[in-house]
Amino acid sequence: MTDLSKYRNIGIFAHVDAGKTTTTERILKLTGQIHKTGEVHDGESTTDFMEQEAERGITIQSAAVSCFWKDHRFNVIDTPGHVDFTVEVYRSLKVLDGGIGVFCGSGGVEPQSETNWRYANESEVARIIFVNKLDRMGADFFRVVKQTKDVLAANPLVMVLPIGIEDEFCGVVDLLTRKAYVWDDSGLPENYEITDVPENMLDQVEEYREMLVETAVEQDDDLMEAYMEGEEPSIEQLKACIRKGTRTMDFFPAYCGSAFKNKGMQLILDAVVDYLPSPTEVDPQPLMDENGEENGEHAIVSADETFKALAFKIMDDRFGALTFVRIYSGKLNKGDTILNSFTGKTERVGRMVEMQADDRNELTSAQAGDIIAIVGMKNVQTGHTLCDPKHQVTLEPMIFPVPVISIAVAPKDKGGSEKMGIAIGKMVAEDPTFQVETDEETGETILKGMGELHLDIKVDILKRTYGVDLTVGQPQVAYRETITKAVEDSYTHKKQSGGSGQFGKIDYIMKPGEVGSGFSFKSSVVGGNVPKEFWPAIEKGFKGMMDTGVLAGFPVLDVEIELLDGGFHAVDSSAVAFEIAAKGAFRQSMPKAGAQLLEPIMAVDVFTPDDHVGDVIGDLNRRRGMIKDQMAGVTGVRVKADVPLSEMFGYIGTLRTMTSGRGQFSMEFAHYAPCPANVAEKVIADVKALNAKK
Repeated sequence: MTDLSKYRNIGIFAHVDAGKTTTTERILKLTGQIHKTGEVHDGESTTDFMEQEAERGITIQSAAVSCFWKDHRFNVIDTPGHVDFTVEVYRSLKVLDGGIGVFCGSGGVEPQSETNWRYANESEVARIIFVNKLDRMGADFFRVVKQTKDVLAANPLVMVLPIGIEDEFCGVVDLLTRKAYVWDDSGLPENYEITDVPENMLDQVEEYREMLVETAVEQDDDLMEAYMEGEEPSIEQLKACIRKGTRTMDFFPAYCGSAFKNKGMQLILDAVVDYLPSPTEVDPQPLMDENGEENGEHAIVSADETFKALAFKIMDDRFGALTFVRIYSGKLNKGDTILNSFTGKTERVGRMVEMQADDRNELTSAQAGDIIAIVGMKNVQTGHTLCDPKHQVTLEPMIFPVPVISIAVAPKDKGGSEKMGIAIGKMVAEDPTFQVETDEETGETILKGMGELHLDIKVDILKRTYGVDLTVGQPQVAYRETITKAVEDSYTHKKQSGGSGQFGKIDYIMKPGEVGSGFSFKSSVVGGNVPKEFWPAIEKGFKGMMDTGVLAGFPVLDVEIELLDGGFHAVDSSAVAFEIAAKGAFRQSMPKAGAQLLEPIMAVDVFTPDDHVGDVIGDLNRRRGMIKDQMAGVTGVRVKADVPLSEMFGYIGTLRTMTSGRGQFSMEFAHYAPCPANVAEKVIADVKALNAKK
């Protein structure tokens, strides 16, 4: 039996370029998992094994690796930093017990760090903070610690202090033991010595140690009382308090170092062992009833319980389909039959593997706390619960953001259609934020995603991995339609053509619903003018029309229908007649109710050097952006704005030109807002012209 208290399921997450993948590489090297460290800038890192990742120097999909440190087993997931792939961070956090938030020593808390931190807060994942790249120009550990307080509203607990800064950074002082760890210039992680604190740092070390002790003892009333009376707690007592506070997220132990130069990494690994929770110490996952509500039961992390697991990622590689699974309860053996509670179908477990990025080790069994991959599952998708067929349960599912951008694609050669269909099918299973649909009128294949880079990578994967060359159309924005005023109306559907006819009359009010309410229907018909059995058909008719608005055929948001009265015919009225009446009523009344086009607004976060702030803000204003906030940092300014997605295509090129290549930005969907009249007219005219061509 494996001792679960020695398990650590952790994720490494941060903004693009803060050094997550390099940190993962160093952890693997230190724990003896790899013998040669691969560098991201050479395209040789272990966890960035996709061609696109190696080329672009970014992480696109989360990768899982296992390693050991001081008798503890780490399951580490390296996640992407780019905003277009945040779904990878979100779903990884969902199955992790702890995390390392990496921040760049000079860049500080950057846009994507905020999003990832927010996801981690929502998933209630305990974290330690690692301020990386302290050897870089402009690095400042204390400034970044302050930013985590101000920007992330986190409570950092400083555990180490840096010795030297920028070029002179050579090590750290451990505040608990009051010992200095100093590395030489060889770049080898094992070449360090433990010495006394440098004399010029003695006062600073005592000041920060006092703050550390005061914060830690708040977790234990008896220790706090003793400390107030002048009794110094032991290091073991302090560690127990820090572990407790980290687990409850009262504070986040903060470390620093340089992953690239191999300085400070051992202390991070020790902190994972000492302070991050094991699978049994995390609040167990809630179980759901048929309506998706919590039923009061939980998936207790224990090998003695019945089997419960969550599929959190599907990946297709050269060996076939892999389903990544986090086991919460029970055991799983090769050859077992398990139930997918979402589909109600059972599947047999053929092969189970432990992942080492793109290598794998065969397993015969796994148990609660493990993160493994199962080979060849047929009908499992991301977020599905796998369980014991005799004890059906459902774990809390995952909710994914809706795609906001689409492109039309077509294979360059005629034979590519079938190949493309199979490839896209596999890719949609892997990534829930990547969707595909066929335009019924033109037969075009439409790909939908989270941003330009997201779709760009998907087209690249289709070409390289699956050998499908595509012709790609211009990006399209996912507009929506809604109504702006209430209208009371009446509609009669009458059809007579030999034999029984069709008749349905409805009187109703159509009015704008609450933002985000979608579609709602109620009936206040009194008496039998519209018999009750026809109400569902009327609701179905109205609801079915929400997919295509009257302005340009975009889906409709937030409409409320109230059925007031109507009329029926004893022979000719039927459910079908009333459904057709409701559809006709929707078409008739939506223009009267002030139909309006809505456009997706993106929360844009731009980093720019000081001397280009005016240019960046001017450009965002020209793009119809609303500036929300400006924050000055040491190396530049962050500008936050809400900008329509339609104005953001190709923005990265403009930003780089304006800022001599030094600007960065990230954006994510914020909300839908009404289109200005001139923009709406152009969009509607374009759609009509396109339809006329068809």
